Amino acid sequence: MVMAYTKSELFSPELQSCSALFKALGHPARLAILKYLAETKTCITGDIADEIPLGRTTVNQHLKELKDAGLIQGTTEGAKVCYCLNPVNICGLKKLIEKFINDINISETFKC
Repeated sequence: MVMAYTKSELFSPELQSCSALFKALGHPARLAILKYLAETKTCITGDIADEIPLGRTTVNQHLKELKDAGLIQGTTEGAKVCYCLNPVNICGLKKLIEKFINDINISETFKC
């Protein structure tokens, strides 16, 4: 039996996790959403599309990407969804980024 795999499976689980999270951060709208949720310091039941210069459908697609990556959480309240940062995963992201930068020893390679 031949096993099918994707090329990303050839890399360590740690690099796969980094890649998935970096992909989720790979659009300015998603960064703006994370920044907005961090600045409000609360869950938002209002329309985030009012704060981001994109259409509602596009903003909802970006919210889904962030939620799928575990960076935000959303709970349904009636007909609306309340979004906020997922603090555990945001802290994990911070540690992951710091470890990744440390692992590539950028300070030894470049004068930053």
